[in-house]
Amino acid sequence: MQTTLKPVIVFLSFLFISTLTSYSPLQAQEEKFVVVLDAGHGGHDSGNVGNGHSEKNIALKVTLEVGKELEKNPDIKVIYTRKKDVFVELHERANIANRADADLFVSIHCNAHSSQASGTETFVLGEKNTGRNFEVAKKENEVIFLEDNYKENYAGFDPSSPESTIAIGIEQEVYVEQSIVLARKIEDNFINKAKRKSRGLKQASLLVIRNTYMPSVLVEVGFLTNNREGSYLNSKAGQSKMASAIKSAILDYKKELDQNIGSHILQVDAESMTETKEQPRLIEGVTFKVQIAASSRALEAKSYNFKGLPDISREKNGNMYKYFSGKTSDYNEARRLQNEAKLSGYSGAFIVAYKGNNKIDVADALKTESN
Repeated sequence: MQTTLKPVIVFLSFLFISTLTSYSPLQAQEEKFVVVLDAGHGGHDSGNVGNGHSEKNIALKVTLEVGKELEKNPDIKVIYTRKKDVFVELHERANIANRADADLFVSIHCNAHSSQASGTETFVLGEKNTGRNFEVAKKENEVIFLEDNYKENYAGFDPSSPESTIAIGIEQEVYVEQSIVLARKIEDNFINKAKRKSRGLKQASLLVIRNTYMPSVLVEVGFLTNNREGSYLNSKAGQSKMASAIKSAILDYKKELDQNIGSHILQVDAESMTETKEQPRLIEGVTFKVQIAASSRALEAKSYNFKGLPDISREKNGNMYKYFSGKTSDYNEARRLQNEAKLSGYSGAFIVAYKGNNKIDVADALKTESN
């Protein structure tokens, strides 16, 4: 009986929360602004140990520094998922934030790669996982295997399966816009205040933020596997700089929220999810487009029919018409166009690839191109 009721309760809870969020203005609260800070990994989950550095320790030190600075503000209450070297299950991290009725959830991590890749990344929840984004999601989600009862807690979720990640973002979907606002502020601060390289704002299906009922982000403060960046993040000065950038972004987000009492938080503009300082990623012989819609109606392929999106094209497939935005060999430009389409209301927009006149898998198109 309990097994039967659980999905129903979850659905009804989500329906109730969606209704409140969809129709109620995002308002500054009269009570303290609650921020839950989550230091990634911990205990027997060490995270990555690139160049001999410890992700779990660095993430904790940065997190505690962010919290110490935020606690100086009398209007903010800080809650930590962990304050020492202990293991906390992923689902419990979200539960801590939900029980506290938090206003923000910020999870802090360090990145790793087989190359000398460098730079910060801030993730919000999203169901489209391609290339490097899926690898990050897979790495962070595999922590569930360290939990004794992961099969019960995650209902057969497989971190290595792209199909498993598609459905995990439903609960957080209503908060994505606010999450983007915070994530953009964090990445801007990494560039302008901490003077670090930014790899941009990205979307991935991350279990740690899938069930949080508030704006949530996962921050990768840099790559421990990069020789210089790893040493920087392992230093007290480096940790302090990164913590200060995150703290300032949270305070700026709260200030912006306070100034918009009775109305929605400032709208995300079309550039807010583009990659920062991203170099062109040209794939020779391949053309990328962003599919934005499919319909039995033959609409004129004009920008004004599709919320002003650029370079609209149309293909007929059987009795259906597919509509696309953009046409480029630059995969990063295609991702920018995809983000622009999503922010224009086409939440299911996705990238497609062509070689000549033949449609091919995007993964196959990128196989020979290194991240």
